This record gives sequence, structure tokens and C-alpha cells, in this order.
Amino acid sequence: FELEISPLKNQDGTLYGVIEVARDITDRLRIEEELRTSQSHLYRLAHHDTLTGLPNRLLFRDRLNLAVSKAKRSGNSVALLFLDLDKFKTINDTLGHDVGDELLVEVASRLQGQCRQSDTVARLGGDEFVFILEDISKPEDASVVARKIMLALTQPVRIKEHALTISTSICIALYPNDSADIE
Repeated sequence: FELEISPLKNQDGTLYGVIEVARDITDRLRIEEELRTSQSHLYRLAHHDTLTGLPNRLLFRDRLNLAVSKAKRSGNSVALLFLDLDKFKTINDTLGHDVGDELLVEVASRLQGQCRQSDTVARLGGDEFVFILEDISKPEDASVVARKIMLALTQPVRIKEHALTISTSICIALYPNDSADIE
């Protein structure tokens, strides 16, 4: 309930009563909660890949901008690891998109397991994933992570009756060594 109370005064300013108005605001509170939930859901849809739950291209670009800004201030580097699953199209075409989708979900899970709290792994689309590694002090740090990723993805994946062995190609770019431009 919402309660409004106003003083009721006579002509000389003496208080001789109050006016109270009470309203049931249950519906308003319910609608406000539904609106907050809807806004949260819309934000998630706009910034995350619906299949894997990973950040999408939009959120990736935002996080990359933030990482580069922090690197400018700290003097550290940012590593970008671009991953493309080898022969994913063949799996998708021969075993079906449902198997391909399950494979992407499993890959996303494995990639998240290779992330530090400060890093970002995003799905750009199809079988393309990207890591943002912040606070890289030397280029070798990025190659260590790339090796860990490759090892994590070499473990067979069981989807339905299929045992799939996958691999990935990884490109590494360092800010500011390779480019000061995000593009």
C-alpha cells in the first residue's frame, strides 16, 4: 500500500485534522518487476550469443575498448586470440546442425574453462570465437594460453552417438605491438 497524508488546517493555520489517501500498489509493483525482468532479458539478448551464452560481437567490442583503455593507462598489453574450429562446416553438413550446435556449446564451455576472471571469451558467429587477454606482460603469455586452449579442445567430444575430435586454428594479435587500432 502507498499512503499519502496531508495536513488539514483552518484559516489561522491550526491543524485540526489530516487527509489520508491509501492506494493498493500491488499491480504497479508487479508491472515494475516485469519491466525490470524484461529489460534484463533484452540486455542479455542484445549482448550475448543465444546458443552459447557467451558475449557476442557487440559486447566483445565494448570489452575490447575497455581492455585497450586500461592497457593505455597501465602500460601493459592486450592479447587477442581469434579461434576458428577446423572442419566445423563438415561436421555441420554431415551430422546436422543440431550436432553442430551442441558442439559449439561444448566448445564454449571448454573455452570458458581457459579464461581468467579478467579475460573475455566471445562468440563472433558460426564457429568463430575470440579471447581478450588483459594485462599481458610479455607476448609468450598469449601463446601459453593458446596452447592450453588447443589442448582443451583436443579431448574428444561425445554428442549423441558421435565421438568427435576437433582442433582449432588460432591467430594472436597484441596491442599495442601489432596495432594501436582496434579494427
